[in-house]
Amino acid sequence: MSKLNTSKLFEIDPYLSPFKEQIEYRHESYLQKRKELLKKAKNIIDFANGYKYFGFIKTEDGYIYREWAPAAEKMYLTGDFNDWNLYSHEMKNIGGGVFEITSDLLKPGQKVQAIVISGGQTLRRVPSYATRVVQNQNTYLWCAEIEDTINNFNFEDDGFKPSKTPFIYECHIGMSSEEGKVSSYKEFTENVLPKIKELGYNTIQIMAIMEHPYYGSFGYQVSSFFAASSRYGKSEDLKNLIKTAHENGIAVLLDVVHSHAVKNTGDGLNEFDGTEYQYFHEGQKGNHPAWDTKLFNYHKNEVIHFLLSNLKFYLDVFHFDGFRFDGVTSMLYRDHGLGTSFTNYDMYFSDNTDIDAVTYLTLANELIHKYNKNAITIAEDMSGMPGMCLPISLGGIGFDFRLSMGVPDLWIKLLKEYNDDNFDIAKLYYELISRRPKEKNIGYCESHDQALVGDKTIMFRLCDAEMYWNMAKDKDSLIIDRGIALHKMIRLVTASLAG
Repeated sequence: MSKLNTSKLFEIDPYLSPFKEQIEYRHESYLQKRKELLKKAKNIIDFANGYKYFGFIKTEDGYIYREWAPAAEKMYLTGDFNDWNLYSHEMKNIGGGVFEITSDLLKPGQKVQAIVISGGQTLRRVPSYATRVVQNQNTYLWCAEIEDTINNFNFEDDGFKPSKTPFIYECHIGMSSEEGKVSSYKEFTENVLPKIKELGYNTIQIMAIMEHPYYGSFGYQVSSFFAASSRYGKSEDLKNLIKTAHENGIAVLLDVVHSHAVKNTGDGLNEFDGTEYQYFHEGQKGNHPAWDTKLFNYHKNEVIHFLLSNLKFYLDVFHFDGFRFDGVTSMLYRDHGLGTSFTNYDMYFSDNTDIDAVTYLTLANELIHKYNKNAITIAEDMSGMPGMCLPISLGGIGFDFRLSMGVPDLWIKLLKEYNDDNFDIAKLYYELISRRPKEKNIGYCESHDQALVGDKTIMFRLCDAEMYWNMAKDKDSLIIDRGIALHKMIRLVTASLAG
C-alpha cells in the first residue's frame, strides 16, 4: 500500500486539515495492522479464509472439525454420531490454541456440540464456525447441524453487477408473509421477490440472516455468525433466493452485525473457551451498556480474522453483493456515541474514537472491494464521521455509501410536531441536501428503526385510526387520500434530494 497523501483529502474537505496528524496516525495504524496480519498470507483475500479451515470441513473420509479455543485445557466433540457421549471423542491440541478431530462417523444432518474443558468446568458450546444451527424443541439447547454449505451450488450469475445507484427494498424474511407465521426463504423467493421486481427496486437489503436466539431482536443479537438462520429454511434455499434475485436484476445486501454479539454462552461466542476475553473486551469494556450485548476486541488478530472471514464467507458461499454494516457509530467511539451530539470536527478525532474499530472497518472495506470490485458497502453511522465514504488511499474508511440517518428522524419530527401545510420548505430542502462533500448517501424516509422499533410508520402517522376503517378501494376518505398523496410526495422529495 502506498504512502498516504492527504492533500486531495483536504481539497475535498478543508475542515479536516487541522487533523492531519490524527488522520495520518489512523492510516498508519491500518497499514501496520495489515502488515501484521499478512505475514503468512499473500493478500487479504487469502487471509480471510477461516471458514475453509475452521468448523466442519468435508474430506474423503468424513469430516475434520477444527476450533480455536486458546484457554481450553481439553476439547471433545459430541452428538448423534456417538449417542451424545461427552468424552468418547477427544480433540487433538495442534498448537496455537487450535483443536481438531477427524471422523468418518460424521454425516450431513447430524446434530453436534463442542465440549470445552476450561478451569475445571465442562462447557457445552455451539461450534463457532457452524454453518447451520438449530434448537432442540424439547431441551431448548442449541446445537450445530452438519451441513455441506460450502458446496457447488450453481449460481450462474458471473455477469451480474449491482446497479451503481441502488434503489433499496429493506426486508426481513420471517416477517415477509401476510400470514401469522415465520416465513421462509422459499416463500420469500416465490411470493415477495416478484413484487419487489414489479415495484422497480434493483436492490434488497435483508435483515436477520445471521443466526440469533431471540427472534424479537430482529436479528441484531447474533449468536452464530456463519449460520444462515434455520428459522427460514436451509442454506440452499437462501442461495436460491439470491440466485433468483440476480436473474431478475436485483442485488442482495446482507445487514451484517459486527458491532456486537449476544451475551449468551451456551449458544454464542461469549466465554466459548471459558474466558470472557477470547473474542470480546474484558470487564465492563466488553459490555454494551444500552444493548446488553458483548463488544468485540478489534485489536486482536484472531478476532479480525474471524470477522473478515465472516464477510468473505457470505460473499463467496452465498454470493451476497455487499453489506450494510449495522451499528457503526457504536463501533467508532468508546462511549458508543450514546447521548452524544456531534457538533464539531474535534469530536471525531478525540481520545473517544476507537482506532482499532476504524482499522477493522478499513480492512473490511479493502477485503470486500478486492474480492468483488462491484460490491456495495453501506455504513450505518449516526455520528457523521468525516471520510467514512472516501477512498482508503485518501485517508478515508472506504465505504461506498452512508445512510442519511437523520432524514427519517426529520420526517418523524415534522409529522409529530407540525401540520403538513406548515412545513418550512426551505429548511426541509437544506436538511435533505446536507451531507459530507464527495461522499455518497442512501436517502430514505423510514426503515425498521422508525417503523418497527417503538414508533409508527409514516403512513400510520399520516392517517392513524382511519387506516383501520377506510383503506378499502370502494370507500372514500379525504384523510386516506391526503395521506397517500403526502406519502408519495415525501418519498419523491427524499429520493430526489437525500441520496
